[in-house]
Amino acid sequence: MSVSAIDFESAARALADTGRDLAARGWTPATSSNFSMRLDESSCAITISGRDKGRLGVDDFMRVDLDGRALDPGKKPSAETLLHTQLYRRFPEAGAVLHTHSLVQTVASRLFEADGFVELAGYELLKAFRGFETHDAMMRVPVFPNTQDMGELSHAVDSLFDAEVPMQAYLISGHGVYTWGRDLAETRRHLEAIEFLLACELELRRHRR
Repeated sequence: MSVSAIDFESAARALADTGRDLAARGWTPATSSNFSMRLDESSCAITISGRDKGRLGVDDFMRVDLDGRALDPGKKPSAETLLHTQLYRRFPEAGAVLHTHSLVQTVASRLFEADGFVELAGYELLKAFRGFETHDAMMRVPVFPNTQDMGELSHAVDSLFDAEVPMQAYLISGHGVYTWGRDLAETRRHLEAIEFLLACELELRRHRR
């Protein structure tokens, strides 16, 4: 089932508000991170490359189709646009994608890179993720090696989707997290939950030394 269409300016304003909040939390250092929202069945709004995510306005976003091609002449989308659009193609119900670079996300991605995933089990906050109704559950967050080749990275992500590995988020080593949801509110909930749960795992490891 597809999400309802939304106009570009409304999407850009909502994502800009989100950017200011996430920047205030320290999750978007320098000009890192990128955000997007589905506009309709064939396009999305996404951050323009190199913009300060704490100072976004409508002019800091652009439209791309679901193959990542720019629909607004003269504007350059985020380098990681393909990682956004593959989620919209894969999940017709997906309405927003958030990618951030918090300290917790980045450290966890390096710490668990050798394992290939972070296993989250027994946490009450797992219920923040769509499809999880009890703490008595387990979710694996994949960790992919970092690369500047977005085609290679999107292929690796697609391979796990093709294997029907359930995911609500994934990490890129030394980089950050991607998460998505039916709308921006659900996506923000997923992002806040994954940040907290990764922090718990890091703290547990510190105390077990």
